[in-house]
Parts: sequence; structure tokens; C-alpha cells
Amino acid sequence: MMTLRKILLASAAMLVVVAGNAFAATANEEAIADRLKPFGSVCLVGDPCAEEVAGGGAAAGGGPRTGEELYGKYCTACHSSGVLGAPKTGDSAAWQARLDSHGGDMGLLVQSAVNGLNSMPPKGTCADCSDEEILNAIQHMSGL
Repeated sequence: MMTLRKILLASAAMLVVVAGNAFAATANEEAIADRLKPFGSVCLVGDPCAEEVAGGGAAAGGGPRTGEELYGKYCTACHSSGVLGAPKTGDSAAWQARLDSHGGDMGLLVQSAVNGLNSMPPKGTCADCSDEEILNAIQHMSGL
């Protein structure tokens, strides 16, 4: 009788261990699957999602974005405070001096912004901006 009781107790203990391992394995598999699941999706040109991402800017054929739009998204970080010598928004004297250094040619000033100038990266981090949009941003910041 005592032996039967020990066998039943040992069997019950093993059942608990096996069931616990099975539950832990399931929880671990779910955690692993959760960590490995995709967090985004690829949107290619021509897909319906591409039009949503483009937001109707020049890249989507919706016409050029305004200088105010571009300034708020790409330019304000440096040009609002004059970081690293960037001419401040509204400082028409600094912008006029910048324009004068390009022979008074707004096209040359735009090209210097497109190509990058001093610490400013090309197009000021707006990789999809057209030259016309860069001009719009410069006119918004400079008032010229």
C-alpha cells in the first residue's frame, strides 16, 4: 500500500512538472512570436498606400508644398535659433547678406541650399523637396 502511494505521488509530481513545462513553452513561444512579428510594412510606388504616404506634395503630383509647410517640418530646428550660423527666420539683413554673397541671384541661393551649405545638409534634410519648394522655404524664412 505504501509503495502504491509513493508511485501515485511520484506520478502526480511528474504530471505537474510536465504540465508546467508545456505551459511555459507555450508562453515562451507566444512571447517569441510577438517579438518577431513585423512592426511595419513596405509601401511601393503604385500601391494605394503610396498615395497616402506622399500626402499630396510635389512627389505625389499635387503641386509644390508651401514654404510655411516645409519650414515647419524641415527648417525650424536650425533656422528658428540660428544654429551653427544658419540665418534666422525673419532676419532679413542676414538673408540679404546671404543673397548678396550669391550676386543677388535667388537661383544661386537656392542651388546652394539644394547642394548643402556649411553645416546644412543638401536640401536641409528634405530629400524629396523640389528646387521650387526650396525657393518657397527660403522666401518664407527670409521675407525676400
